[in-house]
Order: sequence, then structure tokens, then C-alpha cells
Amino acid sequence: MTTTAWIFPGQGSQKVGMLADLATDGPTQARLAAAEQILGWSVIEACEDEAKLADTRYTQPCLYAIAALLSDRLRATTTPDFVAGHSVGEYVALYAARVFDFATGLQLVKQRAELMAQAAGGKMIALMGFDRAAVEEAIASTPDVVLANDNSEGQIVIAGTPTATEAIVAAVPCKRAISLAVAGAFHSPFMADADAQYRPILEAVAFQTAQIPVLSNVEPTPALDGAVLKERLLAQMVGSVRWREIMATLAAQGVDHVTEIGPGNVLTGLFKRSHSGISRQNIQTIAAIPTATTPG
Repeated sequence: MTTTAWIFPGQGSQKVGMLADLATDGPTQARLAAAEQILGWSVIEACEDEAKLADTRYTQPCLYAIAALLSDRLRATTTPDFVAGHSVGEYVALYAARVFDFATGLQLVKQRAELMAQAAGGKMIALMGFDRAAVEEAIASTPDVVLANDNSEGQIVIAGTPTATEAIVAAVPCKRAISLAVAGAFHSPFMADADAQYRPILEAVAFQTAQIPVLSNVEPTPALDGAVLKERLLAQMVGSVRWREIMATLAAQGVDHVTEIGPGNVLTGLFKRSHSGISRQNIQTIAAIPTATTPG
């Protein structure tokens, strides 16, 4: 029997037209109309606007809505053994596990995105092809910079002040260094002000026991308890995304197939390079769902 995990992408996977056939799907229309009432703007229109999709305030809710709606369609025919999401994708994982409902998750993501978009002044740089020990040593000895996303052995994202992040790039040779188009130093202590404003919002939301084990960004071990999952999510905005460890844990749990639900193929790409023995599939449209239960 195949052991499966659903994985949900985060900011950076967005692209114009990513709503695809959800935009014209009849059963989806009511959900998108409800989303517009919560957001105050149209997901359909935002997904066709390049400028809006570059804005955190629009990007995160759109990614949540698309992946959540696709997961609903997929869950009508199959249920995974585990779920996990990268950054804002963790909210979709929690929704897919029925920790909270669609509207609650969207409201949380909306408020999260608005607060994160205000956290200007920081910088994030993706590094690929580096000596991990050298990078970790440089980060440890450089103030005002942290490892924000530990995506794989060969890909990380650092976050901090522009001066500090650029000092790491100058100090450690790597094949590629790419500055990310984000508002601030996400997943770092530099999000403390946004976190302080967001924390009471998140604390007020009831988390149910998960129906599917969830692996969290800050603690990559499976959990079902709603209180535990909330505590982990409370630490996410200022904590590192430990995706490398999430992949390793899923492999250790016997997962032999992962399905990335939502736009792009970033997460399946990371699995391909890190755990090539695990088969992979991407669900970006409703049309792709009929074959989703057959590992490829």
C-alpha cells in the first residue's frame, strides 16, 4: 500500500493565471464569492494581476484559496497519510487536516499577510550550491542574520538586515545567490513586531484535533493535537522553515509518494533532489485531479 503525503507551496510559487480552471468551475464559484467577502477583493481578479501577485497582501490569500479548493476536490476521492506546507502552505495543510474551516484559515492568512507586508527593511537571499558548515559558521558569527528557510542540503534562504545578508554572500562561496522579492525578513526575529500583533489573533482561534497528522515548519514531526499544532504555528512567523527535516521525516515515516497541491513545482523539485526514491505528482488544476490517486 502506498503511503502518501500532501504538500502545499508557499510564497514564491505564485504566477499569473494560477487559478486556472478553478476560475470557471461552477461548484467553486460560491467558495470564491465567500472568499471575496472575507478579503474585500476578488481572488479571480488578483490572480490575473502581476502587480498584485507580487504583493504579499494578495499573494498569500490567493495561494491559500487555490490550494485549499484543490485539496477539497482531491479529498473527495482520497485521503493522505500526512500533510505539510511550506510557510503559508502550512495553513493549507492545517485546513486539509480539518484543524479549522476554510473561512477561518483565509481570515488568518489575510491578517498574517497584511502584517507581514508592513515589516519593511529586511532582506531575504536564497543560496544554492554552498558549503553548509561554512554558511552555518558565517551565520553564527554575523549579527542580524538567521537561517530562515532550510529547504534542502543544497538550498537555503537567509534573512536579516541588507548589510548582514549581503555579508554572508560575500563571505561564503556559492553557485547562486538570489535576492527574494519579499517585503521583509520573513521567518526571522525581525518579524517580532508583526508577530506581536498577530499572536492574539491566532490565539483566539479554536484549533480542532487534526484528522491527518500535520508536520509543522518549526517542528517537523507528525502531530494531531490541536493545541500542539497551534503552539507550533504561533512560533512560525519568527521561526525557521525546517523543510529539509520535514522531507527527511516523511521519508523516515515510510512515505513513498508526495503530491504537491497548488501552483508551481518547488516542493516536488526539492524532493526530487533530496529523496529521489519518493515518487512525485503536482496538482495545479482541477483537470489534473482524476489521475491524482495514481502515484507517478
